[in-house]
Amino acid sequence: MDFTPSEEQTAAQGLAARIFGDLSTHERLTAAGTGTDAELWKELCAAGLPAAVEDVGLLGLVLVLEEQGRTTAQVPLAATCVYGLLAVAAHGTPEQRERLLPGLRDGTAVATGAFPARGGVHIAEDGALYGSVPWVPWLRDATHVLVADAARGLWIVRTGDPDVTAVPVETTAPWSAGRLVLDGVRGERLGNGQPGAYADVLATARTAFAGLQAGVCAGSLARAVHHTVTREQFGRPLSTNQGVLLRAADAHMDTEAIRVTAYEAAWRHDEQRACEAQALTAAWWASEAGKRVVHAGQHLHGGTGADLDHPVHRHFLWGRQLDAYLGCGGEVLEELGLLLAHSSQEGAS
Repeated sequence: MDFTPSEEQTAAQGLAARIFGDLSTHERLTAAGTGTDAELWKELCAAGLPAAVEDVGLLGLVLVLEEQGRTTAQVPLAATCVYGLLAVAAHGTPEQRERLLPGLRDGTAVATGAFPARGGVHIAEDGALYGSVPWVPWLRDATHVLVADAARGLWIVRTGDPDVTAVPVETTAPWSAGRLVLDGVRGERLGNGQPGAYADVLATARTAFAGLQAGVCAGSLARAVHHTVTREQFGRPLSTNQGVLLRAADAHMDTEAIRVTAYEAAWRHDEQRACEAQALTAAWWASEAGKRVVHAGQHLHGGTGADLDHPVHRHFLWGRQLDAYLGCGGEVLEELGLLLAHSSQEGAS
């Protein structure tokens, strides 16, 4: 395995770091509330970052999402790239790619996904889609939703369709989420219904959002380090206390575990190797270790961490949202165990 980024991946990460660092400030995030920073989204698209994902691959996307996570920038980058660009590029028909990809590349179209499939959406005998999904990230900004039905078929649904309703929902993190209600909408099947498309998109999503969690944790830890180094108690920095050092060291190791497992899953995906188990591993670390890190980040701020308006609290909210998105630790661990058991049985036969 070689996780060394290519020149293109390094350039994309550097560009993302500059744009997020310049524009995703505490003041702008406060002003955005629970909505998307439209100006930041336009800047990212003008710089060609969403479009670059097709060239830099999933590993490149993970690197870019790390930079988003560091600043908790409120833009639908992960959702648009995973459920739009990469899904359509990998599984769409030539006509769908020609029609949908240009808008997703330049940001005039925004995609999200009603994932994972939990049996909330069903296909009627006439082929129409009925059902609801309790919450979908960035739904209030989306022009297209990739919907997984109960049988794990994938459908592209336009949010402007009269049979589609998006009810605003406030989640832990400010992700412009909404409740998706489908009342007989005629969805467009993604591709030709190839088997394995759902599993591939879900594994891609888990890997990408694990990369986002790695950035969220890194940003939380960086704030905690700065606070404990500059804040003095009894005439010396808080960082000189052994308990503080150990807590920060544990958080650093947890963050690195999230990062390296996300890198492995992304690298295997780009190399067209089996990556479902690795994506589940990354998702488990993102859930279990992620919540430990953001709790530590807030705790190490002491009383300051209890301030809901402090920047570190935003990392806490994002970390807890990512902890449960696409399956909490226990759920993905059970899924990983079943996958390994099934693989073992196949090998034995």
